Parts: sequence; structure tokens; C-alpha cells
Amino acid sequence: MRPDTLSYPFWSPPEIEAALKPALEQMERRRVLAYPTETVYGFGGAIDRDSVAALVRLKRRPPGKPFLLLVDGTETLARLDLQLPGYAAQLVARHWPGPLTLVLPGGERRVPPQLRGPEGGVAVRWTSHPATRRLIQAHGDAITSTSANRPGVPPATSAGEILAQWTEAVALGELRVLDGGRLAPSPPSTVVDCMGRHPRVIRPGAVPARVLRESVPTLIGDA
Repeated sequence: MRPDTLSYPFWSPPEIEAALKPALEQMERRRVLAYPTETVYGFGGAIDRDSVAALVRLKRRPPGKPFLLLVDGTETLARLDLQLPGYAAQLVARHWPGPLTLVLPGGERRVPPQLRGPEGGVAVRWTSHPATRRLIQAHGDAITSTSANRPGVPPATSAGEILAQWTEAVALGELRVLDGGRLAPSPPSTVVDCMGRHPRVIRPGAVPARVLRESVPTLIGDA
């Protein structure tokens, strides 16, 4: 840990490997991590009920608003019992890993209800950030993810912004920060609902709908 910043360097391969132990310990304690992604910094942790509850408390998340899951490959979808419709598989083949979030059916036995959206699906993204993919691989399961910011404040693009906003939580050990450097400005991930007969854009983002339609012409929304 950097004593001056209370964060763990998470950039070079040696730094990433050194940070895995404290990061995994934080998740084992059912507490929250801050980590870089391909878009902005995220908050998250393990997907069990206690870990999700800790994330809700830290983020002060309104009831009924779910978190998405980050994975390191489609094998994790099978372990979570999540279903991948044919058109979703086409989107995955073209755009994963990357800034595309898919809302998928299934997972009733593996995914806590708090992670399920109002339409009944589970939002999932295969992150393309190499350090966070290594963290997920070491953890051996998906991790939760939500933007690292307070209400009304833009999502953090550096560890310093998180430390400035969440000083007390870091000091108390409720939050542990993995410093992957300053991230370049980026749109959020595109979110596509894959619960119906046809995919539907429910949040425009980094991957334009016109590009998604090259793989799935029946895509609805964000014309």
C-alpha cells in the first residue's frame, strides 16, 4: 500500500500480482473494493448477500436498483446459470471483452435477488481491463460493479478522486482502493436488454447501436 495515498498500485504486472492478496482479503471480509475498468472506476466485491449489502450501504443505493456483474469470460456465465440467447451470443462474439453490458435471463440459483433488475434479468459485462480481469480470475467468480462516485458527482477516473470523496470509508477499512492510474475520458458501457425475443438498447454508450446492428440487425432502440 502507498502510505501517502492509502491505495494499492494496480498498474504493472508485478503491482497487480502484489495487490491481489489484499484485494481478495477485502472481498473475503465481505467489504468493498474500488478498481479501474475500461470506462471509469468501479465499486464492487463478491456477489453473496452480505457483500452486496456492504456495497449498498457504502454507495447509499436506492432499494431495487441493481448492480451489474463483471466476468472474465463466458465460462463464468455458465457457472452463474445465466442464459445466452442466440442473438446475445452474436453480440458477445463481436464485442466482448469490452464496454457492452448485456441483461441476461437465468441465474436464479446463483445470483442474489438484489442483483436482478426490474425486468428480472442480470446485467453482465466481460471487462477488457487487464488488471481487473486478473482480479476476477484470481477471485474465481464474478464481482459486482457500480460507478465509484457519490450522487450528483461524475464517476471517478482516478484513485485520488475516490480517496477524496470516501476518506472515512477507506480509513475504516470499509473500502480498499486499487490504483490503476488516471483513466481516459470514456462513455459508459452500452446496455442491451436480452430478455425478450429481440435485443433492445436500454442505455446508449460506448458501442453505438449502428455497430451492434452489424451483428444483430433486429436490435431495437437508440436509432
